[in-house]
Amino acid sequence: MPVPSSPSRRRPVLAGVAAATLAAAAAVFAAATPALAATTTLYASPAGSGTACSASQPCSLTEAQNAVRSRTASMSGDIVVELADGVYRLAAPLRMTAADSGTNGYTVTWRAAASARPVVSGARAVTGWSLVDSGRNIWRASVPAGLDSRQLYVNGAVATRARTAVNRADFTFTTTGLRFSNSALNYLNNLGNQNRVEVESVGSFTDRYSPVQSISGNVLTMQQPAWNNNTFGFDTLSKPHRAGPFYLANAYEFLDTPGEWYLNPGSGQLNYIPLAGQSMSSVSVELPQLQSLVNVGGTYDAPAHHISFSGITFTGTSWLGPSSSNGFADQQTGAHITGTWARPADALTSCQEGCPQFEATRPHWNQMPAAVQVSAANTITFSDSQFVNLGQTAIGIGNDANAHASGVGLGTSNITVTRSEIARNSAGGIVVGGVRADAHHPADQRMVNRNVTISNNRVHDLGLEYRGVVSILTTYVSTSLVSHNEVYNMPYTGLSVGYGWGANDAGGSDHYANRGLYNYQPRYTTATTASNTQVIGNYVHDVMQQMTDGGCICTLSANPGATINENYCLRTNGWFGLYFDEGSRYYTARTNVFSSTGTWATANYWYAENMGNFTVTNNWSTNNSTNVTNGDRGNVVNNNTVVSNNNWPSGAQTVMANAGPQGGTNPSPQGAQIVGVQSGRCAEVTGSSTTNGAQAQLWDCGGPANQQWNVNANGTITGVQSGLCLDANGAGTANGTKLILWACNGGANQQWSLRS
Repeated sequence: MPVPSSPSRRRPVLAGVAAATLAAAAAVFAAATPALAATTTLYASPAGSGTACSASQPCSLTEAQNAVRSRTASMSGDIVVELADGVYRLAAPLRMTAADSGTNGYTVTWRAAASARPVVSGARAVTGWSLVDSGRNIWRASVPAGLDSRQLYVNGAVATRARTAVNRADFTFTTTGLRFSNSALNYLNNLGNQNRVEVESVGSFTDRYSPVQSISGNVLTMQQPAWNNNTFGFDTLSKPHRAGPFYLANAYEFLDTPGEWYLNPGSGQLNYIPLAGQSMSSVSVELPQLQSLVNVGGTYDAPAHHISFSGITFTGTSWLGPSSSNGFADQQTGAHITGTWARPADALTSCQEGCPQFEATRPHWNQMPAAVQVSAANTITFSDSQFVNLGQTAIGIGNDANAHASGVGLGTSNITVTRSEIARNSAGGIVVGGVRADAHHPADQRMVNRNVTISNNRVHDLGLEYRGVVSILTTYVSTSLVSHNEVYNMPYTGLSVGYGWGANDAGGSDHYANRGLYNYQPRYTTATTASNTQVIGNYVHDVMQQMTDGGCICTLSANPGATINENYCLRTNGWFGLYFDEGSRYYTARTNVFSSTGTWATANYWYAENMGNFTVTNNWSTNNSTNVTNGDRGNVVNNNTVVSNNNWPSGAQTVMANAGPQGGTNPSPQGAQIVGVQSGRCAEVTGSSTTNGAQAQLWDCGGPANQQWNVNANGTITGVQSGLCLDANGAGTANGTKLILWACNGGANQQWSLRS
């Protein structure tokens, strides 16, 4: 695909006013500094062969893994596998167990060679395109028969599966499918490959897919159990809380819009309508053929451990679960129902807002398998890497066993993901923890997930095809740190902590007792494993762009010792800043900034038992709307400040400046040029002025001092020549506000977000 370039090689781009963005961010993702001297260095390259694994005779990834395994038992220093530049196309996922682990206190590190940006891909390049329908501009290429995928990447961007938007009102829902009477839809009766057609329904917090079995006589008969599982419970396909888009997808006949594609696995024909300006003789097309890339995990007796990955791009997967007869019966943040369940005969009326039979499914929800999976493992690190163009959740850490190719779930400790970019994926970014009983009340203490750190990452543009996901979710984890990440461009919630709606907490929930949940699982008397979650210093902005009922930071269930401090939340499309959802308890939220949100702090007291004990103090917000009040349900709420006209106090300015990725081995770019993508010209200071009020403009790039900029860790951008800060004139926020140079003063109009 192309494989996305290293962010550190991208030119910064000047994009506008006060909340303008600079696509210079990638310098934050420079390759890691080489580790300290290792006893053994092995070398791999995309074209590597043989077993020497030397600098002059590099080997393949598979042979490098064999070479590591032959050396781990007697390690007297680290083993480093250096990956040369290029694309490593996998025929099968890399499976790493105890045999691949560092021993004697040493680490096995898989890292990019100096100046290299190796790409581990589960996709195949597709070439040999020919025009097969000039009227519709449909092009076709051959791929191996039997290969199936739900994603196609064209020039590094996910293409749209052929689909047509339809009106819900044109369909009548039945227990076996959909009936339509609008004659404009009669052509559906004649679709080819009808059992590959899918219905997609975007609701409030779920994005559901249900496959068709056949279409005849104006009736879509749906595959089971997907149809049953998608049409009972909450926010259902048949009666969503918010009726979003409704699509029929994945038929050749739906190909009618540039950028759409359709794959026929039976014939091996891949069809695509190019976007304007795309030439199929030169376009880069990548078709995923693997469902995961790296599976790190052993057993509880013999876990994987002391393995590190650095400077690697992971890309090109497609999870095929929704293509099965289970479809994707989405419930919450990627958890979904599979299998056959009893339900009322009149479920389409009696079970659209829950029912006892639906509660039977709740303890058995599956999690979405991630592209990179870590379970039954400790001391694993991912740093300075990219996780992009993936057809599912990017990284799954200690999820339930059903989400791991190893068949062993949970059981992770001392896992770190840092200084990396997670972007442009079909589902969420990082999911830590499971949702089933062994996650919250483990039968074996070795199953407990603990000590997980997610820090200094940029996580953005996710949920491209499964919209009800978040950037980073921690469920049942004992001690986790989510700190100094930047999260943006999310269809749903930004960051999420907890699971279970309080139903699994000590004492349970009367509300869930009334629903009938405890007919199917215990009402626990002991606490869950969720505790001491720290959400600190994150910059979360431009979230809730498509879905409803969420916010910047959301919580579920009890989490003793949890802290949500020093985060900067900006723009939630009218939804919440801090959202204490069902069962939330024991959270402390201090010195956070909430700007341009709906209600800045809210608690879902609709089912109010076992909620509260919140400490919410010394926060700043641009509105005074909250239902979290002092003295109610054990809450301590005081010294929170409403700010108007962007007159942020110095304490708030400090939080805003420090939120997001910080320092580390990836310094912010210094002496960089800011180049307009459209113009190819550089941002410069007019007339090389060094006085307040000097204006920025575009000019031919030539490298003079007035075209050099420092992008600073505190969120400012300063001219190298002048030392002055790039400033939105007069603190303006409107279109057309001038960009000038001014003495740095810590104002919000001198703070800039960085986006890839």
